Amino acid sequence: MIKSNKMGGCIISKHLLNSQGDFKWCFREKSVNSVDTGWRFLSDIDTDEYLNNPDNLSVCNIKTMIQIEPAILSILDLPVNSDLTFVFDGKKRYFINNQDNSIIR
Repeated sequence: MIKSNKMGGCIISKHLLNSQGDFKWCFREKSVNSVDTGWRFLSDIDTDEYLNNPDNLSVCNIKTMIQIEPAILSILDLPVNSDLTFVFDGKKRYFINNQDNSIIR
């Protein structure tokens, strides 16, 4: 359950927005302004070259990403510097913390 009332904005790869790739990674940076949640969401086909072009990213309301993958509701209150891999094994959806390999459900 989300503890904060702040739904705000996030950055989403256009591969996710256009249903070209599957959700795979997310991380949280320090917010750049009062409406930014700091969350960044990337697809399985995003490359460094792709992500280095700002035209390939979109600022969206976090609710847009919740519509793409509702499982993110379980991680929205994680702190800045969170770095996660999303896993869907055909039955269960969960996250792996890339810093310590712990599972977040």
